Amino acid sequence: MDIVNVNKHIDLISKELSISSRQVANTVNLLNEGATIPFISRYRKEHTGNLDEVQVTSIRDLSVKYTELDKRKETILNTIEEQGKLTYELKKRIIECYDPTELEDIYLPYKPKRRTKATIAKEKGLEPLAALIMRQQDRDIIGKAEKFLNDQVADVEEALQGARDIIAEWVSEDQKARNVVRRHFKRSAVIRSKVVKNKEADGVKYTDYFGFEEEVRRCASHRFLAMRRGQEEGFLKVSITPNGDDAIEELERFLVKGSGEPQKHVAMAVQDSYKRLIEPSIENEFTSELKEKADEEAIRVFAENLRQLLLSPPLGPQMVLALDPGYKSGCKLVCIDKQGNLLHNETIYPHPPQSESGKAMSKVSNLVDTFKIDAIAIGNGTASRETESFVKHIRFNRDVRVYVVSEDGASIYSASSVAREEFPEFDVTVRGAVSIGRRLLDPLAELVKIDPKSIGVGQYQHDVDQTKLKSGLDQVVESCVNHVGVNINTASKHLLTYVSGLGPQLAKNIVEYRKASGAFQNRDELKKIPRLGDKAFEQCAGFLRIPEAKNPLDNSAVHPESYHVVEKMAKDNGCEVIDLLKDESIRSKIKLEKYVTDKIGLPTLNDIMQELSKPGRDPRKTIKVFEFAEGIYKIDDLVPGMVLPGIVTNITNFGAFVDVGVKQDGLVHISQLADRFISNPNDVVKLHQHVKVKVTEVDVARKRIQLSMKEVEQ
Repeated sequence: MDIVNVNKHIDLISKELSISSRQVANTVNLLNEGATIPFISRYRKEHTGNLDEVQVTSIRDLSVKYTELDKRKETILNTIEEQGKLTYELKKRIIECYDPTELEDIYLPYKPKRRTKATIAKEKGLEPLAALIMRQQDRDIIGKAEKFLNDQVADVEEALQGARDIIAEWVSEDQKARNVVRRHFKRSAVIRSKVVKNKEADGVKYTDYFGFEEEVRRCASHRFLAMRRGQEEGFLKVSITPNGDDAIEELERFLVKGSGEPQKHVAMAVQDSYKRLIEPSIENEFTSELKEKADEEAIRVFAENLRQLLLSPPLGPQMVLALDPGYKSGCKLVCIDKQGNLLHNETIYPHPPQSESGKAMSKVSNLVDTFKIDAIAIGNGTASRETESFVKHIRFNRDVRVYVVSEDGASIYSASSVAREEFPEFDVTVRGAVSIGRRLLDPLAELVKIDPKSIGVGQYQHDVDQTKLKSGLDQVVESCVNHVGVNINTASKHLLTYVSGLGPQLAKNIVEYRKASGAFQNRDELKKIPRLGDKAFEQCAGFLRIPEAKNPLDNSAVHPESYHVVEKMAKDNGCEVIDLLKDESIRSKIKLEKYVTDKIGLPTLNDIMQELSKPGRDPRKTIKVFEFAEGIYKIDDLVPGMVLPGIVTNITNFGAFVDVGVKQDGLVHISQLADRFISNPNDVVKLHQHVKVKVTEVDVARKRIQLSMKEVEQ
């Protein structure tokens, strides 16, 4: 790419993000060299000036945007040049344009188009007449029009109509005219939705939008996406329009000069241009912009929920008995070890119609003793509450904690190629139960095996741009995996795939090497992995952990490129590296300024000191046991006024959904989340947070539960 373009991009990004040009340039260089966002934000703080992942991501996205815009300019320049219409002034104007909308406006008059009313009129030789009328100086328009009659133009009216068609197209391609209409759309556009005739019954779920009208600037993204879905499913008709009379009046003010016969025809052409060409075009443009913004907002909400879910507290290495509850088909039961390996599986039938509760209790109790079970995981699907109650009535000979675990996406996993590869000899019920147990051990390690869209913490995920959604969610997974760090000796290839610098092939190579050569003893051993070169090692090494390594730094977030600094700190203090990790009094004597070099500055040194104080510490919180209210199992058990414990299962822009144990989540509207005004539900609640809610309304027929957290002590 031209160096001038690169510098222009850096200046634009710097201005847009309020980040210095040096920071932007260094970040762009690192990205171009193949560095990942987690690596840059964690290990290249001196280069970026301490930019975080969000800022680095924004720089990357804008760099891609401007690069794509330059490619679009090349296409436009080539197209216009082929037409022989590329002047020096036009070329300069295109090259210097960095607004996508303005660029398309400049290109519009030259853009190849299908045969239009205007092109037909031009073919009849009426363009000179249109130009004469547009000048609005000659009052004898009829007389001038008569001169254009020929075997293709039968009469004056046909000539004048053709001229107006040409003027209408000129107006629609005029940048100032389009900007006039855009301003009206931005100021006063209204989105209207109405039901398609005879679709009332089939489209009942869109009842709220059968006769809906709202200013676009006040329309929330989730409402816009709901109307779009209703339209695509054939139940709604949706339009976005400003006050057309006002827009036409303003267009006429700057296009119609005075009064008279030519002005009358120009005014007619302006009205036709607005209704037939400009308004539909700007409506499409405006709708696309709204869709893009709604997608971004929906993806942002989904990504935030996914981040919270992936960073849910893990139980850690414990022996687990997991139950996938069911009635007639029974409860699938599995026992897994501390690494999530399957040890035992069978089915028990504690619920009707078999009701073999005594036999099932005895079986569970024996398995807890046999496998020295520390915790029981129960899926939160069908028969979950009854299974939880059944388990809690069992007397165990050891301390066993009981957890209810989200099943979202478990069925997707159990039928996937990943699950078949892991458990080729077992059916989907066993795989699903194992997944439930593993989610308790380490939610992150298990959930990376499932397509994020299937996890169930988003809204309208099937309606947004799927490429952007996948990119956004994959980035969240990568961020979370690298934030936590990965034990290279126990991680699955699916988890390793998301480690900075690896990917599917290197992850597979690592697992195969581990199987053939045994556990990794140190990070340097990574260099023996086929196809894992110096760049990949640089990117991944700091995020991989080796708990039993001889060098304690191999189980920390200290990057191997900085080991020599820590070793010098230890030598200067007359101790070993392990002593630095164990003894805070030694660390407190270290003067970081002494270790600053041209490559390592205080940001990296501060990170090293934090890591030495808590090497390899899992940044996730500690898991807590949750219990639903006794006696509340179905929606019919709910009564307005009840205050119940619940778990936040999903967060949207309009509120949070909470599971209170009745198989149907209730909604805490954003206005009911706190005793104060809030604009973002995430300011008050987090995914899987334990909360207390008050039941305010129960609609059994529609299976809707309204909840409130106002004036409820948490």
